[in-house]
Amino acid sequence: MRTDIFARLDREPEPPKIETPRMSRHRIALFGGTLAFYLAIVVAVLVSSWLVALDWKVMLFRPYQQWPGLHAFLDYYVVLGQRGPTAVMVASWLGWRSWRQHTLRPLLTLGTSLLLLNVTVGAVKLGLGRLGPHYATEIGSAELFAGGDIFPSGHTANAVVTWGILAYLATTPRARRYLSAVSAFVSLGVGLTTVYIGTHWLSDVVLGWAAGLLILLALPWFEPLITRTEVWILSVREQWRARRRARGSVPAAPVAPEPVLLPQALCGGVAAEGVQEAASTGQAPETGSIAGHPGTAGRARAHAAHPVRSERTPLTPAGSRRPPHADRSPRSSAGPSRPVAGGPVAP
Repeated sequence: MRTDIFARLDREPEPPKIETPRMSRHRIALFGGTLAFYLAIVVAVLVSSWLVALDWKVMLFRPYQQWPGLHAFLDYYVVLGQRGPTAVMVASWLGWRSWRQHTLRPLLTLGTSLLLLNVTVGAVKLGLGRLGPHYATEIGSAELFAGGDIFPSGHTANAVVTWGILAYLATTPRARRYLSAVSAFVSLGVGLTTVYIGTHWLSDVVLGWAAGLLILLALPWFEPLITRTEVWILSVREQWRARRRARGSVPAAPVAPEPVLLPQALCGGVAAEGVQEAASTGQAPETGSIAGHPGTAGRARAHAAHPVRSERTPLTPAGSRRPPHADRSPRSSAGPSRPVAGGPVAP
Protein backbone atom coordinates (compact mmCIF):
# COMPACT_ATOMS: atom_id res chain seq x y z
CA MET A 1 0.00 0.00 0.00
CA ARG A 2 1.30 3.43 -0.93
CA THR A 3 1.81 5.79 1.97
CA ASP A 4 3.11 8.89 0.18
CA ILE A 5 1.01 11.91 -0.65
CA PHE A 6 0.43 10.75 -4.24
CA ALA A 7 -1.59 7.80 -2.97
CA ARG A 8 -4.51 10.18 -2.51
CA LEU A 9 -4.53 10.71 -6.28
CA ASP A 10 -5.21 7.02 -7.02
CA ARG A 11 -8.68 5.84 -7.84
CA GLU A 12 -10.59 4.42 -4.91
CA PRO A 13 -11.49 0.71 -5.21
CA GLU A 14 -15.18 1.38 -4.62
CA PRO A 15 -17.46 4.42 -4.22
CA PRO A 16 -17.07 5.99 -0.76
CA LYS A 17 -20.06 6.32 1.52
CA ILE A 18 -20.70 10.07 1.50
CA GLU A 19 -23.64 11.41 3.43
CA THR A 20 -25.92 13.46 1.20
CA PRO A 21 -26.91 16.85 2.67
CA ARG A 22 -30.52 17.00 3.80
CA MET A 23 -32.90 19.90 4.18
CA SER A 24 -32.62 20.30 7.94
CA ARG A 25 -34.48 22.85 10.04
CA HIS A 26 -31.39 24.99 10.32
CA ARG A 27 -31.00 25.05 6.54
CA ILE A 28 -34.69 25.80 6.03
CA ALA A 29 -34.42 28.75 8.46
CA LEU A 30 -31.40 30.09 6.56
CA PHE A 31 -33.21 29.67 3.25
CA GLY A 32 -36.26 31.53 4.56
CA GLY A 33 -34.18 34.39 5.97
CA THR A 34 -32.15 34.75 2.76
CA LEU A 35 -35.32 34.73 0.64
CA ALA A 36 -36.83 37.49 2.79
CA PHE A 37 -33.65 39.54 2.42
CA TYR A 38 -33.72 38.97 -1.36
CA LEU A 39 -37.28 40.24 -1.63
CA ALA A 40 -36.49 43.23 0.57
CA ILE A 41 -33.67 44.31 -1.77
CA VAL A 42 -35.93 44.03 -4.80
CA VAL A 43 -38.65 46.09 -3.14
CA ALA A 44 -36.15 48.72 -2.01
CA VAL A 45 -34.95 49.20 -5.57
CA LEU A 46 -38.48 49.20 -6.99
CA VAL A 47 -39.58 52.07 -4.72
CA SER A 48 -36.30 54.02 -5.25
CA SER A 49 -35.51 54.02 -1.53
CA TRP A 50 -32.30 54.98 0.26
CA LEU A 51 -30.60 51.98 -1.37
CA VAL A 52 -30.91 53.59 -4.80
CA ALA A 53 -29.48 56.83 -3.41
CA LEU A 54 -26.53 54.88 -2.02
CA ASP A 55 -26.01 53.31 -5.44
CA TRP A 56 -25.67 56.74 -6.99
CA LYS A 57 -23.28 58.00 -4.29
CA VAL A 58 -20.94 55.06 -4.84
CA MET A 59 -21.19 55.42 -8.59
CA LEU A 60 -20.40 59.18 -8.53
CA PHE A 61 -17.50 58.53 -6.15
CA ARG A 62 -15.88 56.57 -9.01
CA PRO A 63 -13.65 54.15 -7.09
CA TYR A 64 -11.63 53.30 -10.20
CA GLN A 65 -10.45 56.94 -10.23
CA GLN A 66 -9.73 57.03 -6.50
CA TRP A 67 -7.45 53.98 -6.59
CA PRO A 68 -6.26 53.61 -10.17
CA GLY A 69 -3.36 51.39 -9.20
CA LEU A 70 -5.74 48.49 -8.47
CA HIS A 71 -7.37 48.57 -11.86
CA ALA A 72 -4.90 46.30 -13.68
CA PHE A 73 -5.05 43.58 -11.03
CA LEU A 74 -8.82 43.70 -10.56
CA ASP A 75 -9.41 43.37 -14.30
CA TYR A 76 -7.98 39.85 -14.00
CA TYR A 77 -9.48 39.10 -10.62
CA VAL A 78 -13.03 39.68 -11.84
CA VAL A 79 -12.61 36.73 -14.23
CA LEU A 80 -13.19 34.49 -11.19
CA GLY A 81 -16.84 35.42 -11.50
CA GLN A 82 -17.29 34.86 -15.22
CA ARG A 83 -19.41 31.85 -16.14
CA GLY A 84 -17.19 30.22 -18.76
CA PRO A 85 -13.73 30.18 -17.11
CA THR A 86 -15.01 29.31 -13.64
CA ALA A 87 -17.27 26.54 -14.93
CA VAL A 88 -14.36 24.95 -16.83
CA MET A 89 -12.04 25.08 -13.81
CA VAL A 90 -14.55 23.70 -11.32
CA ALA A 91 -15.89 21.09 -13.76
CA SER A 92 -12.35 19.78 -14.32
CA TRP A 93 -11.84 19.31 -10.60
CA LEU A 94 -15.25 17.71 -10.07
CA GLY A 95 -14.75 15.48 -13.11
CA TRP A 96 -11.62 14.08 -11.52
CA ARG A 97 -13.57 13.62 -8.28
CA SER A 98 -16.27 11.72 -10.17
CA TRP A 99 -13.69 9.40 -11.77
CA ARG A 100 -11.84 8.79 -8.49
CA GLN A 101 -14.97 8.06 -6.44
CA HIS A 102 -16.93 6.10 -9.10
CA THR A 103 -19.87 8.50 -8.95
CA LEU A 104 -21.45 11.15 -11.17
CA ARG A 105 -22.90 13.13 -8.28
CA PRO A 106 -20.29 15.98 -8.28
CA LEU A 107 -20.81 16.76 -11.97
CA LEU A 108 -24.59 16.39 -11.78
CA THR A 109 -24.73 18.68 -8.76
CA LEU A 110 -22.68 21.33 -10.56
CA GLY A 111 -24.92 21.08 -13.62
CA THR A 112 -28.07 21.39 -11.50
CA SER A 113 -26.78 24.46 -9.67
CA LEU A 114 -25.75 26.22 -12.88
CA LEU A 115 -29.13 25.45 -14.43
CA LEU A 116 -30.93 26.91 -11.43
CA LEU A 117 -28.64 29.95 -11.58
CA ASN A 118 -29.41 30.62 -15.23
CA VAL A 119 -33.17 30.24 -14.77
CA THR A 120 -33.64 32.26 -11.58
CA VAL A 121 -31.10 35.03 -12.05
CA GLY A 122 -31.77 35.31 -15.77
CA ALA A 123 -35.51 35.66 -15.25
CA VAL A 124 -35.11 38.48 -12.71
CA LYS A 125 -32.55 40.24 -14.92
CA LEU A 126 -34.84 40.27 -17.95
CA GLY A 127 -37.96 41.01 -15.91
CA LEU A 128 -36.62 44.12 -14.16
CA GLY A 129 -34.48 45.36 -17.06
CA ARG A 130 -32.22 47.64 -15.04
CA LEU A 131 -29.49 49.65 -16.73
CA GLY A 132 -25.92 49.72 -15.45
CA PRO A 133 -24.07 52.75 -14.08
CA HIS A 134 -22.35 53.47 -17.39
CA TYR A 135 -25.73 53.67 -19.18
CA ALA A 136 -27.73 55.57 -16.54
CA THR A 137 -29.85 58.40 -17.91
CA GLU A 138 -31.23 60.22 -14.83
CA ILE A 139 -29.47 60.88 -11.54
CA GLY A 140 -31.33 59.35 -8.62
CA SER A 141 -33.39 57.03 -10.80
CA ALA A 142 -33.47 53.26 -10.28
CA GLU A 143 -33.14 52.78 -14.07
CA LEU A 144 -35.61 49.87 -14.07
CA PHE A 145 -37.57 48.48 -17.04
CA ALA A 146 -35.22 50.18 -19.50
CA GLY A 147 -33.96 47.10 -21.34
CA GLY A 148 -30.93 46.38 -19.14
CA ASP A 149 -29.84 43.08 -17.61
CA ILE A 150 -27.58 43.78 -14.64
CA PHE A 151 -29.88 43.33 -11.61
CA PRO A 152 -28.90 41.09 -9.84
CA SER A 153 -25.19 40.82 -10.61
CA GLY A 154 -24.52 37.65 -12.60
CA HIS A 155 -20.78 37.77 -11.83
CA THR A 156 -21.46 37.83 -8.09
CA ALA A 157 -24.13 35.12 -8.11
CA ASN A 158 -21.98 32.89 -10.32
CA ALA A 159 -18.99 33.30 -8.00
CA VAL A 160 -21.12 32.30 -4.99
CA VAL A 161 -22.53 29.20 -6.71
CA THR A 162 -19.44 28.00 -8.59
CA TRP A 163 -17.00 28.24 -5.72
CA GLY A 164 -19.58 27.44 -3.06
CA ILE A 165 -20.37 24.11 -4.73
CA LEU A 166 -16.91 22.92 -3.70
CA ALA A 167 -17.81 23.46 -0.05
CA TYR A 168 -21.21 21.84 -0.59
CA LEU A 169 -19.56 18.67 -1.99
CA ALA A 170 -16.80 18.48 0.63
CA THR A 171 -16.52 15.07 2.30
CA THR A 172 -15.27 16.20 5.72
CA PRO A 173 -16.43 19.00 8.07
CA ARG A 174 -12.95 20.51 8.13
CA ALA A 175 -12.73 20.72 4.35
CA ARG A 176 -16.24 22.18 4.26
CA ARG A 177 -15.27 24.99 6.63
CA TYR A 178 -12.13 25.90 4.72
CA LEU A 179 -13.83 25.81 1.33
CA SER A 180 -16.76 27.87 2.64
CA ALA A 181 -14.34 30.58 3.77
CA VAL A 182 -12.52 30.54 0.41
CA SER A 183 -15.74 30.73 -1.61
CA ALA A 184 -17.07 33.58 0.56
CA PHE A 185 -13.83 35.54 0.11
CA VAL A 186 -13.78 35.03 -3.67
CA SER A 187 -17.45 35.91 -4.19
CA LEU A 188 -17.18 38.98 -1.93
CA GLY A 189 -14.11 40.18 -3.81
CA VAL A 190 -15.69 39.61 -7.24
CA GLY A 191 -18.80 41.58 -6.26
CA LEU A 192 -16.86 44.55 -4.93
CA THR A 193 -14.61 44.47 -7.98
CA THR A 194 -17.60 44.98 -10.28
CA VAL A 195 -18.57 48.02 -8.17
CA TYR A 196 -15.01 49.33 -8.35
CA ILE A 197 -14.91 49.00 -12.15
CA GLY A 198 -18.34 50.60 -12.44
CA THR A 199 -20.20 47.80 -14.24
CA HIS A 200 -22.73 47.21 -11.39
CA TRP A 201 -24.60 49.14 -8.76
CA LEU A 202 -23.98 48.21 -5.14
CA SER A 203 -27.53 46.85 -4.85
CA ASP A 204 -26.85 44.57 -7.85
CA VAL A 205 -23.98 42.96 -5.96
CA VAL A 206 -25.95 42.55 -2.72
CA LEU A 207 -28.80 40.88 -4.59
CA GLY A 208 -26.30 38.66 -6.43
CA TRP A 209 -24.90 37.39 -3.13
CA ALA A 210 -28.41 36.55 -1.93
CA ALA A 211 -29.34 34.86 -5.21
CA GLY A 212 -26.28 32.59 -5.17
CA LEU A 213 -26.78 31.69 -1.52
CA LEU A 214 -30.41 30.74 -2.16
CA ILE A 215 -29.33 28.23 -4.82
CA LEU A 216 -26.77 26.61 -2.53
CA LEU A 217 -29.28 26.34 0.30
CA ALA A 218 -31.94 24.83 -1.98
CA LEU A 219 -29.71 22.10 -3.47
CA PRO A 220 -30.73 19.37 -0.94
CA TRP A 221 -34.25 19.50 -2.37
CA PHE A 222 -32.81 18.37 -5.71
CA GLU A 223 -30.68 15.53 -4.34
CA PRO A 224 -33.34 12.81 -5.05
CA LEU A 225 -33.54 13.98 -8.66
CA ILE A 226 -29.74 13.92 -8.92
CA THR A 227 -29.66 10.37 -7.53
CA ARG A 228 -32.30 9.11 -9.98
CA THR A 229 -30.48 10.74 -12.87
CA GLU A 230 -27.20 9.10 -11.85
CA VAL A 231 -28.83 5.66 -11.59
CA TRP A 232 -30.42 6.08 -15.01
CA ILE A 233 -27.16 7.17 -16.67
CA LEU A 234 -25.23 4.27 -15.14
CA SER A 235 -27.90 1.75 -16.21
CA VAL A 236 -27.79 3.06 -19.78
CA ARG A 237 -24.01 2.75 -19.72
CA GLU A 238 -24.19 -0.88 -18.53
CA GLN A 239 -26.72 -1.75 -21.22
CA TRP A 240 -24.48 -0.24 -23.86
CA ARG A 241 -21.49 -2.20 -22.56
CA ALA A 242 -23.54 -5.43 -22.53
CA ARG A 243 -24.54 -4.90 -26.16
CA ARG A 244 -20.92 -4.32 -27.12
CA ARG A 245 -19.82 -7.51 -25.36
CA ALA A 246 -22.63 -9.46 -27.05
CA ARG A 247 -21.59 -8.19 -30.48
CA GLY A 248 -17.97 -9.05 -29.77
CA SER A 249 -18.78 -12.64 -28.68
CA VAL A 250 -20.76 -13.56 -31.83
CA PRO A 251 -18.45 -15.48 -34.25
CA ALA A 252 -17.99 -13.93 -37.62
CA ALA A 253 -19.88 -15.55 -40.50
CA PRO A 254 -17.67 -17.56 -42.90
CA VAL A 255 -16.85 -15.68 -46.04
CA ALA A 256 -17.70 -17.57 -49.22
CA PRO A 257 -14.80 -17.79 -51.68
CA GLU A 258 -15.14 -15.48 -54.59
CA PRO A 259 -15.53 -17.16 -58.00
CA VAL A 260 -12.48 -17.23 -60.24
CA LEU A 261 -13.11 -15.77 -63.66
CA LEU A 262 -11.54 -17.94 -66.36
CA PRO A 263 -11.16 -17.19 -70.08
CA GLN A 264 -14.02 -18.42 -72.23
CA ALA A 265 -11.81 -20.73 -74.30
CA LEU A 266 -10.38 -22.37 -71.19
CA CYS A 267 -13.82 -22.79 -69.64
CA GLY A 268 -15.09 -24.41 -72.85
CA GLY A 269 -12.19 -26.84 -72.92
CA VAL A 270 -12.62 -27.78 -69.29
CA ALA A 271 -16.37 -28.26 -69.79
CA ALA A 272 -15.78 -30.47 -72.84
CA GLU A 273 -13.31 -32.59 -70.92
CA GLY A 274 -15.82 -33.00 -68.09
CA VAL A 275 -18.60 -34.04 -70.49
CA GLN A 276 -16.31 -36.47 -72.33
CA GLU A 277 -15.17 -38.06 -69.09
CA ALA A 278 -18.77 -38.40 -67.96
CA ALA A 279 -19.71 -39.96 -71.30
CA SER A 280 -16.88 -42.50 -71.08
CA THR A 281 -17.84 -43.50 -67.55
CA GLY A 282 -21.58 -43.45 -68.18
CA GLN A 283 -22.32 -40.92 -65.45
CA ALA A 284 -23.98 -37.55 -65.60
CA PRO A 285 -21.46 -34.73 -65.58
CA GLU A 286 -21.22 -32.67 -62.43
CA THR A 287 -21.70 -29.41 -64.18
CA GLY A 288 -22.05 -27.42 -60.99
CA SER A 289 -18.44 -28.04 -59.97
CA ILE A 290 -16.60 -27.58 -63.23
CA ALA A 291 -13.76 -25.10 -62.88
CA GLY A 292 -15.48 -23.53 -59.86
CA HIS A 293 -17.20 -20.99 -62.15
CA PRO A 294 -20.96 -20.41 -62.10
CA GLY A 295 -21.16 -20.04 -65.93
CA THR A 296 -19.31 -23.27 -66.64
CA ALA A 297 -22.34 -25.42 -65.94
CA GLY A 298 -24.37 -23.78 -68.70
CA ARG A 299 -21.57 -24.08 -71.20
CA ALA A 300 -21.08 -27.73 -70.27
CA ARG A 301 -24.73 -28.50 -71.05
CA ALA A 302 -24.39 -26.72 -74.39
CA HIS A 303 -21.36 -28.83 -75.28
CA ALA A 304 -23.16 -32.00 -74.28
CA ALA A 305 -25.77 -31.47 -77.05
CA HIS A 306 -23.08 -31.78 -79.77
CA PRO A 307 -20.95 -34.79 -80.62
CA VAL A 308 -17.79 -34.79 -78.68
CA ARG A 309 -14.53 -35.11 -80.52
CA SER A 310 -12.30 -37.65 -78.93
CA GLU A 311 -8.86 -36.67 -77.91
CA ARG A 312 -7.46 -39.93 -79.36
CA THR A 313 -5.75 -40.02 -82.77
CA PRO A 314 -8.48 -40.64 -85.39
CA LEU A 315 -8.07 -43.64 -87.68
CA THR A 316 -7.50 -42.82 -91.39
CA PRO A 317 -10.06 -44.60 -93.59
CA ALA A 318 -8.76 -46.81 -96.48
CA GLY A 319 -8.80 -45.50 -99.98
CA SER A 320 -8.49 -42.09 -101.53
CA ARG A 321 -10.30 -39.09 -100.16
CA ARG A 322 -10.66 -37.56 -103.66
CA PRO A 323 -14.21 -37.22 -104.92
CA PRO A 324 -15.16 -39.45 -107.88
CA HIS A 325 -15.10 -37.95 -111.45
CA ALA A 326 -17.62 -38.70 -114.14
CA ASP A 327 -15.01 -39.05 -116.97
CA ARG A 328 -12.99 -41.55 -115.13
CA SER A 329 -13.80 -45.12 -114.55
CA PRO A 330 -13.32 -46.51 -111.14
CA ARG A 331 -10.12 -48.25 -110.52
CA SER A 332 -10.09 -51.96 -110.21
CA SER A 333 -7.58 -54.18 -108.70
CA ALA A 334 -7.81 -56.49 -111.77
CA GLY A 335 -7.10 -53.82 -114.39
CA PRO A 336 -3.83 -53.34 -116.17
CA SER A 337 -1.22 -51.87 -114.07
CA ARG A 338 0.69 -48.79 -115.02
CA PRO A 339 4.19 -49.61 -116.23
CA VAL A 340 6.98 -48.67 -114.05
CA ALA A 341 8.97 -47.17 -116.89
CA GLY A 342 7.57 -44.52 -119.21
CA GLY A 343 6.47 -45.35 -122.78
CA PRO A 344 3.39 -46.16 -124.81
CA VAL A 345 1.02 -48.73 -123.48
CA ALA A 346 0.15 -51.65 -125.78
CA PRO A 347 -3.49 -51.92 -126.82
